[in-house]
Amino acid sequence: MSVRPRFISFDCYGTLIDFEMGPTAQRLFTDRVAPEAMPRFLASFKAYRLDEVLGDFKPFFDVVQRSIQRTCAAHGVACRDSDATALYEAVPTWHPHPHTVAVLEAIAPHYPLVILSNSMVDLIPASVAHLKAPFHAVYTAEEADAYKPRAQAFEYMLDQLGSHPGEMMHCSSSFRYDLMTACDLGFMAPTLIERGHEPSADYPVRRLSDIRQLPALLGL
Repeated sequence: MSVRPRFISFDCYGTLIDFEMGPTAQRLFTDRVAPEAMPRFLASFKAYRLDEVLGDFKPFFDVVQRSIQRTCAAHGVACRDSDATALYEAVPTWHPHPHTVAVLEAIAPHYPLVILSNSMVDLIPASVAHLKAPFHAVYTAEEADAYKPRAQAFEYMLDQLGSHPGEMMHCSSSFRYDLMTACDLGFMAPTLIERGHEPSADYPVRRLSDIRQLPALLGL
């Protein structure tokens, strides 16, 4: 059955843009972390990034810096001052997942598209440009003064749009950062775009194995 939201909001990194923080860290630390230890090192880095966004807002550079410092400390790995800078500056160079641009361009004439991203005002424009489609609005954690999965980030988006959860579709590849909160807030159509980078969860979401299935869900 198709859905008819007033707005369609998207997570950006991981869902639309191929989030290469792990592969970037792997290349950066290849001379300091043994191949057999690398999976656990990267898993720690991922876990610390989530932990770092759960408190009061701080700039995303600080999130990256604190996360990699904590990861290195936990694994007994030397952390260089340049590591956080290299990771942060890689973000604007990452590109969309396959088929993403075409799908967004197909949907945009019919529905206002919105991005809600754990990003910064000066960091997100390059990624939005890679996506090419016209977005009705782009909101960042910096503007919301909170990162997802905190409800404050979603509430900021709703306030700015003059909307409410019952008329919103939110699409993400992440339960932890997006879909759990979207479900808890009562979004009409929380939608998982499966990218395989997180464990699944038993939440009432629509599940898409391919982003190309999204237009049909919208009756297009």
